[in-house]
Amino acid sequence: MESQNQYEVDLGNLLAFNHSHHFPSLPSSREELVKECLEEGTKLVQAIADRLFNLPSTEDVDGPIVTLPPPTTKLPRSKHLPKPKPPTKWELFAKKKGIKKRKKDKVVWDEQTGAWKRRFGYDRVDDDRDVPIIEAKMTDEPGEDPFAKRQEEKKKRVAKQDKNRLQNLKQAAKVGALPSHVQLAATALPITGTQAAPKKFTKHELGDVAGIAATSTASGGKFDKKVPGEKAPKHQGKHRKFLPVVEGSGIGSREKEQTDKVLNKLFSKHSHEILNVEKAVTAYNVKREKKQRLKHNKNVEDKSLSTSNKLKPKKQLNKKSAKKGSSKKGKAK
Repeated sequence: MESQNQYEVDLGNLLAFNHSHHFPSLPSSREELVKECLEEGTKLVQAIADRLFNLPSTEDVDGPIVTLPPPTTKLPRSKHLPKPKPPTKWELFAKKKGIKKRKKDKVVWDEQTGAWKRRFGYDRVDDDRDVPIIEAKMTDEPGEDPFAKRQEEKKKRVAKQDKNRLQNLKQAAKVGALPSHVQLAATALPITGTQAAPKKFTKHELGDVAGIAATSTASGGKFDKKVPGEKAPKHQGKHRKFLPVVEGSGIGSREKEQTDKVLNKLFSKHSHEILNVEKAVTAYNVKREKKQRLKHNKNVEDKSLSTSNKLKPKKQLNKKSAKKGSSKKGKAK
Protein backbone atom coordinates (compact mmCIF):
# COMPACT_ATOMS: atom_id res chain seq x y z
CA MET A 1 0.00 0.00 0.00
CA GLU A 2 2.86 2.37 0.77
CA SER A 3 4.30 1.82 -2.69
CA GLN A 4 0.87 2.45 -4.27
CA ASN A 5 0.39 5.70 -2.35
CA GLN A 6 3.38 7.24 -4.10
CA TYR A 7 1.74 6.66 -7.49
CA GLU A 8 -0.13 9.53 -9.13
CA VAL A 9 -3.28 8.06 -10.76
CA ASP A 10 -5.52 9.89 -13.25
CA LEU A 11 -8.62 7.75 -13.66
CA GLY A 12 -10.17 10.11 -16.23
CA ASN A 13 -7.39 9.24 -18.71
CA LEU A 14 -6.55 5.83 -17.11
CA LEU A 15 -2.98 6.98 -16.47
CA ALA A 16 -0.58 6.33 -13.59
CA PHE A 17 2.82 7.89 -12.83
CA ASN A 18 5.63 7.21 -10.38
CA HIS A 19 7.78 10.33 -10.17
CA SER A 20 10.07 8.89 -7.48
CA HIS A 21 11.12 5.79 -9.41
CA HIS A 22 14.80 5.25 -10.09
CA PHE A 23 16.93 2.27 -11.06
CA PRO A 24 19.09 0.96 -8.19
CA SER A 25 21.81 0.18 -10.70
CA LEU A 26 22.30 0.79 -14.38
CA PRO A 27 20.99 -2.21 -16.40
CA SER A 28 23.80 -4.14 -18.03
CA SER A 29 21.77 -5.35 -21.01
CA ARG A 30 18.65 -4.52 -22.95
CA GLU A 31 16.86 -7.63 -21.68
CA GLU A 32 17.39 -6.53 -18.09
CA LEU A 33 16.07 -3.04 -18.90
CA VAL A 34 12.94 -4.47 -20.51
CA LYS A 35 12.37 -6.72 -17.50
CA GLU A 36 12.60 -3.78 -15.08
CA CYS A 37 10.19 -1.70 -17.18
CA LEU A 38 7.66 -4.53 -17.34
CA GLU A 39 7.75 -4.98 -13.58
CA GLU A 40 7.22 -1.28 -12.95
CA GLY A 41 4.45 -1.15 -15.60
CA THR A 42 2.67 -4.06 -13.92
CA LYS A 43 2.66 -2.17 -10.61
CA LEU A 44 1.19 0.93 -12.31
CA VAL A 45 -1.58 -1.08 -13.99
CA GLN A 46 -2.38 -2.75 -10.66
CA ALA A 47 -2.69 0.67 -9.01
CA ILE A 48 -5.17 1.80 -11.73
CA ALA A 49 -7.20 -1.42 -11.29
CA ASP A 50 -7.35 -0.96 -7.49
CA ARG A 51 -8.65 2.59 -7.86
CA LEU A 52 -11.23 1.49 -10.46
CA PHE A 53 -12.68 -1.21 -8.22
CA ASN A 54 -13.01 1.31 -5.37
CA LEU A 55 -15.34 3.51 -7.46
CA PRO A 56 -19.14 3.11 -7.08
CA SER A 57 -20.44 0.69 -9.71
CA THR A 58 -23.72 -0.52 -11.16
CA GLU A 59 -24.44 -4.13 -12.06
CA ASP A 60 -25.03 -5.08 -15.68
CA VAL A 61 -25.30 -8.25 -17.75
CA ASP A 62 -21.70 -7.81 -18.90
CA GLY A 63 -20.45 -7.02 -15.37
CA PRO A 64 -20.00 -3.99 -13.12
CA ILE A 65 -19.93 -0.57 -14.82
CA VAL A 66 -18.28 2.52 -13.30
CA THR A 67 -18.36 6.17 -14.34
CA LEU A 68 -14.88 7.65 -14.68
CA PRO A 69 -14.20 11.00 -13.00
CA PRO A 70 -13.11 13.99 -15.11
CA PRO A 71 -9.45 13.85 -16.15
CA THR A 72 -6.90 15.86 -14.18
CA THR A 73 -4.01 15.67 -16.65
CA LYS A 74 -4.14 17.91 -19.71
CA LEU A 75 -2.83 16.02 -22.71
CA PRO A 76 -1.29 18.00 -25.60
CA ARG A 77 -2.90 18.07 -29.03
CA SER A 78 -1.31 16.13 -31.86
CA LYS A 79 -1.73 19.23 -34.07
CA HIS A 80 -1.95 22.91 -33.29
CA LEU A 81 -5.25 24.78 -33.10
CA PRO A 82 -6.65 25.73 -36.51
CA LYS A 83 -6.34 29.37 -37.43
CA PRO A 84 -9.59 31.36 -37.65
CA LYS A 85 -10.86 31.97 -41.15
CA PRO A 86 -10.84 35.58 -42.35
CA PRO A 87 -14.34 37.11 -42.74
CA THR A 88 -15.83 37.19 -46.21
CA LYS A 89 -16.99 40.35 -47.95
CA TRP A 90 -20.60 39.64 -47.05
CA GLU A 91 -19.72 39.07 -43.38
CA LEU A 92 -17.83 42.37 -43.28
CA PHE A 93 -20.76 44.17 -44.97
CA ALA A 94 -23.31 42.58 -42.62
CA LYS A 95 -21.25 43.53 -39.58
CA LYS A 96 -20.92 47.11 -40.83
CA LYS A 97 -24.66 47.46 -41.50
CA GLY A 98 -25.71 45.55 -38.40
CA ILE A 99 -27.40 42.72 -40.31
CA LYS A 100 -27.91 39.67 -38.12
CA LYS A 101 -28.25 36.17 -39.50
CA ARG A 102 -31.64 34.63 -38.79
CA LYS A 103 -32.71 31.08 -39.32
CA LYS A 104 -35.14 30.57 -42.19
CA ASP A 105 -37.72 27.82 -42.55
CA LYS A 106 -36.78 25.00 -44.90
CA VAL A 107 -40.34 24.71 -46.25
CA VAL A 108 -42.20 27.68 -47.83
CA TRP A 109 -45.72 28.07 -49.26
CA ASP A 110 -45.66 28.25 -53.06
CA GLU A 111 -48.44 30.40 -54.51
CA GLN A 112 -47.88 29.10 -58.05
CA THR A 113 -48.72 25.47 -57.22
CA GLY A 114 -50.61 25.99 -53.94
CA ALA A 115 -48.44 23.58 -51.94
CA TRP A 116 -45.58 23.58 -49.43
CA LYS A 117 -42.18 23.25 -51.08
CA ARG A 118 -38.51 23.43 -50.19
CA ARG A 119 -36.81 26.79 -50.16
CA PHE A 120 -33.78 25.47 -52.08
CA GLY A 121 -32.88 22.40 -54.11
CA TYR A 122 -35.01 20.05 -56.16
CA ASP A 123 -38.72 20.90 -56.52
CA ARG A 124 -38.17 24.24 -54.77
CA VAL A 125 -40.49 27.21 -54.50
CA ASP A 126 -40.71 29.63 -57.47
CA ASP A 127 -39.14 27.09 -59.78
CA ASP A 128 -38.80 28.23 -63.39
CA ARG A 129 -40.52 25.06 -64.59
CA ASP A 130 -43.64 25.88 -62.55
CA VAL A 131 -44.09 29.35 -64.12
CA PRO A 132 -46.37 28.97 -67.17
CA ILE A 133 -46.68 32.70 -67.98
CA ILE A 134 -44.29 35.61 -67.40
CA GLU A 135 -45.76 39.09 -67.45
CA ALA A 136 -44.15 41.46 -69.93
CA LYS A 137 -42.46 44.65 -68.71
CA MET A 138 -42.07 48.00 -70.36
CA THR A 139 -38.30 47.55 -70.40
CA ASP A 140 -38.44 44.21 -72.26
CA GLU A 141 -37.11 44.19 -75.78
CA PRO A 142 -39.53 43.01 -78.48
CA GLY A 143 -38.90 39.47 -79.68
CA GLU A 144 -36.87 38.43 -76.62
CA ASP A 145 -37.69 35.11 -74.97
CA PRO A 146 -38.39 35.79 -71.25
CA PHE A 147 -37.78 32.16 -70.25
CA ALA A 148 -34.37 32.11 -71.94
CA LYS A 149 -33.59 35.45 -70.31
CA ARG A 150 -34.35 34.03 -66.85
CA GLN A 151 -32.09 31.03 -67.51
CA GLU A 152 -29.29 33.34 -68.64
CA GLU A 153 -29.66 35.52 -65.53
CA LYS A 154 -29.57 32.42 -63.34
CA LYS A 155 -26.35 31.24 -64.98
CA LYS A 156 -24.78 34.65 -64.38
CA ARG A 157 -25.79 34.57 -60.69
CA VAL A 158 -24.31 31.09 -60.24
CA ALA A 159 -21.07 32.15 -61.97
CA LYS A 160 -20.84 35.24 -59.74
CA GLN A 161 -21.35 33.15 -56.59
CA ASP A 162 -18.68 30.69 -57.69
CA LYS A 163 -16.28 33.56 -58.35
CA ASN A 164 -16.90 35.02 -54.89
CA ARG A 165 -16.40 31.60 -53.30
CA LEU A 166 -13.04 31.15 -55.00
CA GLN A 167 -12.03 34.65 -53.95
CA ASN A 168 -12.84 33.85 -50.32
CA LEU A 169 -10.80 30.63 -50.54
CA LYS A 170 -7.85 32.59 -51.91
CA GLN A 171 -8.02 35.02 -49.00
CA ALA A 172 -8.18 32.10 -46.54
CA ALA A 173 -5.21 30.42 -48.25
CA LYS A 174 -3.09 33.57 -47.83
CA VAL A 175 -3.71 33.57 -44.06
CA GLY A 176 -3.21 29.79 -43.85
CA ALA A 177 -6.75 29.02 -42.69
CA LEU A 178 -7.94 27.03 -45.68
CA PRO A 179 -10.34 24.18 -44.68
CA SER A 180 -8.69 20.76 -44.59
CA HIS A 181 -11.19 19.17 -47.00
CA VAL A 182 -10.45 21.90 -49.55
CA GLN A 183 -6.72 21.32 -49.14
CA LEU A 184 -7.15 17.60 -49.70
CA ALA A 185 -9.13 18.30 -52.88
CA ALA A 186 -6.61 20.86 -54.12
CA THR A 187 -3.51 18.67 -53.96
CA ALA A 188 -1.29 21.53 -55.09
CA LEU A 189 -1.72 23.15 -51.65
CA PRO A 190 0.06 21.83 -48.51
CA ILE A 191 -1.94 20.39 -45.60
CA THR A 192 -2.64 22.83 -42.74
CA GLY A 193 0.20 22.92 -40.25
CA THR A 194 2.89 21.56 -42.58
CA GLN A 195 5.68 23.43 -44.26
CA ALA A 196 5.87 21.11 -47.26
CA ALA A 197 6.29 22.79 -50.62
CA PRO A 198 3.37 22.51 -53.03
CA LYS A 199 3.65 19.54 -55.35
CA LYS A 200 4.17 20.31 -59.01
CA PHE A 201 2.66 17.93 -61.51
CA THR A 202 4.62 17.03 -64.60
CA LYS A 203 3.29 17.17 -68.13
CA HIS A 204 3.02 13.37 -68.33
CA GLU A 205 1.07 13.14 -65.06
CA LEU A 206 -1.39 15.78 -66.22
CA GLY A 207 -1.76 13.95 -69.53
CA ASP A 208 -2.50 10.69 -67.71
CA VAL A 209 -5.13 12.34 -65.51
CA ALA A 210 -6.74 13.99 -68.54
CA GLY A 211 -6.81 10.65 -70.37
CA ILE A 212 -8.48 8.92 -67.42
CA ALA A 213 -11.09 11.67 -67.15
CA ALA A 214 -11.76 11.59 -70.90
CA THR A 215 -12.29 7.80 -70.99
CA SER A 216 -14.34 7.56 -67.78
CA THR A 217 -17.68 7.64 -69.58
CA ALA A 218 -19.65 4.59 -70.70
CA SER A 219 -18.52 5.04 -74.31
CA GLY A 220 -14.89 5.52 -73.32
CA GLY A 221 -14.97 9.17 -74.42
CA LYS A 222 -15.95 8.29 -77.99
CA PHE A 223 -18.96 10.62 -78.14
CA ASP A 224 -17.68 13.39 -75.85
CA LYS A 225 -17.01 16.88 -77.13
CA LYS A 226 -13.34 17.59 -77.75
CA VAL A 227 -11.64 20.77 -76.62
CA PRO A 228 -9.76 22.61 -79.39
CA GLY A 229 -6.20 21.29 -79.43
CA GLU A 230 -7.01 18.25 -77.25
CA LYS A 231 -4.97 15.17 -78.09
CA ALA A 232 -6.31 11.64 -78.14
CA PRO A 233 -6.16 10.02 -74.67
CA LYS A 234 -3.48 7.48 -74.02
CA HIS A 235 -4.77 3.95 -73.58
CA GLN A 236 -3.64 2.55 -70.26
CA GLY A 237 -2.68 -1.14 -70.15
CA LYS A 238 -3.12 -3.81 -72.78
CA HIS A 239 -6.25 -4.27 -74.87
CA ARG A 240 -7.46 -7.66 -76.03
CA LYS A 241 -7.54 -8.13 -79.79
CA PHE A 242 -10.17 -10.42 -81.30
CA LEU A 243 -10.27 -11.91 -84.76
CA PRO A 244 -12.83 -10.36 -87.14
CA VAL A 245 -16.14 -12.14 -87.60
CA VAL A 246 -16.03 -11.94 -91.40
CA GLU A 247 -13.49 -14.31 -92.92
CA GLY A 248 -10.68 -12.81 -94.89
CA SER A 249 -7.15 -13.51 -96.02
CA GLY A 250 -4.98 -15.14 -93.39
CA ILE A 251 -7.68 -15.52 -90.72
CA GLY A 252 -7.37 -19.30 -90.64
CA SER A 253 -3.62 -19.21 -90.04
CA ARG A 254 -3.97 -16.50 -87.37
CA GLU A 255 -6.63 -18.52 -85.55
CA LYS A 256 -4.40 -21.60 -85.70
CA GLU A 257 -1.49 -19.61 -84.30
CA GLN A 258 -3.62 -18.39 -81.40
CA THR A 259 -4.88 -21.89 -80.51
CA ASP A 260 -1.37 -23.35 -80.79
CA LYS A 261 -0.03 -20.61 -78.55
CA VAL A 262 -2.66 -21.27 -75.88
CA LEU A 263 -2.15 -25.05 -76.01
CA ASN A 264 1.63 -24.78 -75.83
CA LYS A 265 1.34 -22.46 -72.84
CA LEU A 266 -1.00 -24.88 -71.04
CA PHE A 267 1.07 -27.98 -71.81
CA SER A 268 4.31 -26.30 -70.77
CA LYS A 269 2.90 -25.23 -67.38
CA HIS A 270 0.68 -28.16 -66.38
CA SER A 271 1.60 -30.99 -68.71
CA HIS A 272 1.63 -33.54 -65.87
CA GLU A 273 -1.84 -32.43 -64.74
CA ILE A 274 -3.57 -32.08 -68.12
CA LEU A 275 -2.36 -35.22 -69.98
CA ASN A 276 -2.53 -38.63 -68.28
CA VAL A 277 -0.72 -40.98 -70.67
CA GLU A 278 -2.04 -44.23 -69.16
CA LYS A 279 -5.61 -43.01 -69.19
CA ALA A 280 -5.28 -41.77 -72.75
CA VAL A 281 -3.88 -45.14 -73.98
CA THR A 282 -6.62 -47.06 -72.18
CA ALA A 283 -9.30 -44.85 -73.70
CA TYR A 284 -7.78 -45.31 -77.15
CA ASN A 285 -7.68 -49.12 -76.80
CA VAL A 286 -11.28 -49.28 -75.58
CA LYS A 287 -12.42 -47.11 -78.45
CA ARG A 288 -10.52 -49.24 -80.98
CA GLU A 289 -11.94 -52.52 -79.57
CA LYS A 290 -15.44 -51.10 -79.64
CA LYS A 291 -14.99 -50.05 -83.24
CA GLN A 292 -13.70 -53.51 -84.22
CA ARG A 293 -16.59 -55.21 -82.41
CA LEU A 294 -19.14 -53.08 -84.22
CA LYS A 295 -17.46 -53.84 -87.54
CA HIS A 296 -17.47 -57.60 -86.83
CA ASN A 297 -21.15 -57.59 -85.84
CA LYS A 298 -22.02 -55.70 -89.00
CA ASN A 299 -20.19 -58.28 -91.16
CA VAL A 300 -22.01 -61.16 -89.46
CA GLU A 301 -25.41 -59.51 -90.03
CA ASP A 302 -24.59 -58.93 -93.70
CA LYS A 303 -23.68 -62.61 -94.19
CA SER A 304 -26.85 -63.88 -92.49
CA LEU A 305 -28.98 -61.56 -94.64
CA SER A 306 -27.33 -62.79 -97.82
CA THR A 307 -27.86 -66.50 -96.96
CA SER A 308 -31.50 -65.94 -96.01
CA ASN A 309 -32.15 -64.13 -99.31
CA LYS A 310 -30.79 -67.11 -101.28
CA LEU A 311 -33.13 -69.60 -99.57
CA LYS A 312 -36.29 -67.51 -100.09
CA PRO A 313 -38.44 -68.27 -103.22
CA LYS A 314 -38.58 -65.64 -105.93
CA LYS A 315 -42.23 -64.58 -105.52
CA GLN A 316 -41.80 -61.46 -107.57
CA LEU A 317 -40.79 -63.41 -110.66
CA ASN A 318 -43.81 -65.70 -110.37
CA LYS A 319 -46.09 -62.72 -109.99
CA LYS A 320 -44.64 -61.11 -113.04
CA SER A 321 -45.07 -64.34 -115.08
CA ALA A 322 -48.64 -64.76 -113.85
CA LYS A 323 -49.41 -61.23 -114.84
CA LYS A 324 -48.01 -61.86 -118.28
CA GLY A 325 -50.13 -65.01 -118.74
CA SER A 326 -53.29 -63.30 -117.61
CA SER A 327 -52.73 -60.49 -120.02
CA LYS A 328 -52.30 -62.93 -122.83
CA LYS A 329 -55.53 -64.72 -121.87
CA GLY A 330 -57.35 -61.46 -121.86
CA LYS A 331 -56.10 -60.66 -125.28
CA ALA A 332 -57.13 -64.09 -126.59
CA LYS A 333 -60.64 -63.60 -125.31
